Amino acid sequence: MLETSARLLRLLSLLQSRRDWTGPELAQRLQVTGRTIRNDMERLRELGYPVQARSGVDGGYRLGAGGTLPPLLLDDDEAVAVAVGLRTAASGSIAGIEETSLRALTKLQQILPSRLRHRVSAFQHTLPVPARGPRVHPDVLTAVGAACRDHERLRFDYRTHSGAAARRSVEPYRLVSNRQRWYLLAWDLDRDDWRTFRVDRMDPRLPAGPRFPPRPLPPDAEIMIRVERGVGEATWRFRARVIVHASAAHVRERIPIPVDVEELAADRCAFEPGSDHPAQLALYLGMLEADFEIVDSPELVAALRVLIERYGRAVGD
Repeated sequence: MLETSARLLRLLSLLQSRRDWTGPELAQRLQVTGRTIRNDMERLRELGYPVQARSGVDGGYRLGAGGTLPPLLLDDDEAVAVAVGLRTAASGSIAGIEETSLRALTKLQQILPSRLRHRVSAFQHTLPVPARGPRVHPDVLTAVGAACRDHERLRFDYRTHSGAAARRSVEPYRLVSNRQRWYLLAWDLDRDDWRTFRVDRMDPRLPAGPRFPPRPLPPDAEIMIRVERGVGEATWRFRARVIVHASAAHVRERIPIPVDVEELAADRCAFEPGSDHPAQLALYLGMLEADFEIVDSPELVAALRVLIERYGRAVGD
């Protein structure tokens, strides 16, 4: 009986970790037969868990929504991750769930074993930084995250940086948090390429579309490069075209974020950096350790002149 109970708990944990499971997958995970899986599903139904079964090629099992919330089964690392995540959410990173996150964190801490309370308490000595970026409604994050998890196409209205509105249709893959903003990495069906979208500018049209076969994801490093590039393109208020009297490799090594650099010659290249503040961009360009020319950016030219005068006064004659 103890073996059966332990197996049921493990089975319930698997059903909560993913939306759909096939019988053979569950049998392999639990090292039992398909008949045992079917019997265990019946036991879970008798205990009040709304287990749904589907027949056919795409058949399998799914834990449906019930009248009451079933207990969550978390291992030690998952429990710590949830507690830390709730603490972060309580600081205001997502609109409208600060108080709810604090209540949930209080409940979770009351039932944590002492060994885990000690691990979670280590994060109490960190100072939360209030969110300054645009806040995302939790319903939007939930909808986008569910579409990523279930491999369902997503349609949404999107506001570009210039304020223009557009309708997009994508295959969503990954939510990424970067610099107090949420981004979606997705395969854009209209452009037939990977794209990143700011979630605070998305208005999902629900329900999500049909399921799609997942494509191979780019490596994590390439994903972050795409997100970083999207961060710059989506948020910079000032942009400039700069011609640098150095190689493209020289520039790439000295720019703090990934940028596209156009090689004009062996010792000459061009790129289009951006920033919210022209003075900050002027400082970055000064760290290139190479001569450069500014093309069509009066704000950057004015910032450079201010720095020239300031540095000139600093060194005197």
